Amino acid sequence: MHKQNRSRFFITMSALIGAILFAIYIHITNGTFDMSVKDIFTTLLRMNPTNDFDLVIFEFRLPRIVIAALVGLGLGIAGTVVQGISRNGLADPGILGINAGAGASIVIFMFFFQMELAVSGSSNWLSIIIMPIFGFVGGLIAAILIYIFSWTNGKLDTQRLILSGIAISTGFGALSLYISLKMRESDFEMATVWMSGSIYNANWIFILAMIPWLLILVPIIYRKAYLLDYFQLEESSIKSLGIQVEKEKAILLLSSIGVISACVSVSGSIGFIGLIAPHIAKQLVGIHHRYVLPASAAIGMFLVIFSDYLAKTIFAPAEIPVGIIVAILGVPYFLYLLMKTKA
Repeated sequence: MHKQNRSRFFITMSALIGAILFAIYIHITNGTFDMSVKDIFTTLLRMNPTNDFDLVIFEFRLPRIVIAALVGLGLGIAGTVVQGISRNGLADPGILGINAGAGASIVIFMFFFQMELAVSGSSNWLSIIIMPIFGFVGGLIAAILIYIFSWTNGKLDTQRLILSGIAISTGFGALSLYISLKMRESDFEMATVWMSGSIYNANWIFILAMIPWLLILVPIIYRKAYLLDYFQLEESSIKSLGIQVEKEKAILLLSSIGVISACVSVSGSIGFIGLIAPHIAKQLVGIHHRYVLPASAAIGMFLVIFSDYLAKTIFAPAEIPVGIIVAILGVPYFLYLLMKTKA
């Protein structure tokens, strides 16, 4: 059985990697300035570089694709953790308000500190490096509030978890909107697009800012993947195995909040990836989280890369935020899961 699961996992991951490569191919070759595969390879291999191709690939498309891949990976993994900890298939960092908490904190940073950094002459990279830290604090505050309102009779009530998350998400969303309305007109437009979930302004500094968070936190989560399997059991059964339940849940939750904060700081609030990816992954590779986590990460990568391709091409030359495309895909799936849960 174990061998069969491994075989199923490797076949699925091979197919997902193929889907990701296809999404990268159509993303990098299509746009306002179309390019052939030959143009891309000659530019990447420095065989016949031109300024136009260098600008399009290295300054616009490649950073955008890498950011989309990293954000999809992070949100897919974080969503798997949140669902595993809460034992609720409808849980998602966006629905629970963790995205909104991180986003509100970053909007506050943009309002109060961005201008000071600009006036003092500090380079833009400093603010980009600091933003995930603010996002972590906001996401942590949201998670603590969710736990407080969802904790009854010494345990986490999964039904109250969703209701509390929706309320907290709405509250932080209103706070973000209120603060953004106090911004200058140009900053407000930037904040509004960012809150909708957008990576059109991606650059290599964004990538360097979020990679350390992922390199540190994702391995921590994967090493504890077996605990997410145990968390599906009754709490008394888990404790009988000698597992410090609340301590391990706190480590996993803090790690996932850090991943979410890094993603939100560079892409804004992109919802539903953390909801969709784990469900599809479990259907493809089974319920063991050592397989679900990488599959969910790969599905998240594909969804964000492909959605960003649609976002930049559907109404070209105008663009719409990738978060809107993901929401269009995610809302019907969420309703389907809701109906399935009721049934």
